[in-house]
Amino acid sequence: MSEAVLEVQNLTLKFGGLTALDDVTFRIDEGEILGLIGPNGAGKTTCFNAVTGVYRPTSGGIVFQGSSIVGLKKHKITQQGIARTFQNIRLFPTMTALENVLVGADAQHATGMISALFRLPKHRREEQDGHDRAMDLLRFMGIDRKADELAANLSYGDQRRLEIARAMATNPKLICLDEPAAGFNPAEKVELMNLIRRVRDRGFTVLLIEHDMKLVMGVTDRIVVLEFGRKIAEGSPSEIRDNPAVIAAYLGVDEEDAS
Repeated sequence: MSEAVLEVQNLTLKFGGLTALDDVTFRIDEGEILGLIGPNGAGKTTCFNAVTGVYRPTSGGIVFQGSSIVGLKKHKITQQGIARTFQNIRLFPTMTALENVLVGADAQHATGMISALFRLPKHRREEQDGHDRAMDLLRFMGIDRKADELAANLSYGDQRRLEIARAMATNPKLICLDEPAAGFNPAEKVELMNLIRRVRDRGFTVLLIEHDMKLVMGVTDRIVVLEFGRKIAEGSPSEIRDNPAVIAAYLGVDEEDAS
């Protein structure tokens, strides 16, 4: 078995009397594309938010590369090596594409305020390295010719690609993609599947939330299925496709009927 990058252990998250996640356990292995799916309200984004420090679990553990990250601030989790995109794109609209990616690269800079203020050699080297890495990621996404365009002026698809590039710029071990195909047409979804595979082949592990089942089945190595905050299935795409509990959850029928 490959080394686990992330282990979610009996994760429970409650908001008052509402249990959003109920004893959820799964792991993501190094170099894997794991899909996290389920009907609306299943708890997928809540799980993402717990992993990335937006919410603190009520109970249970989240272990990243062997160390607990429960209770860490969001920026500390980013520095540890977890990056994410959002269902609703969150870019800096009045900054250029290049500047947006540079914001991601800054997350891993080691020099402090004094070094930046006096533009010491180490800071200048970090700046140049960040610029080179940002341009490389824009080329990887196929939008390097738009480096100097404002993010607000990019097409919807290019904004999606830019957000992924910014996440990659933080030099993460794990990238969490929250519904990256939202708003895409069928041709763009095929391109996105190829892009996600290329991201993995570049050395990243990927956690993917997505409603488009064709995309999920076509790009993931394994799938975890949530319903009403609980894990109801886990397995390969073919195993999930034929799982009666999953069919019942999506079609709203009894498991016996789904069988």
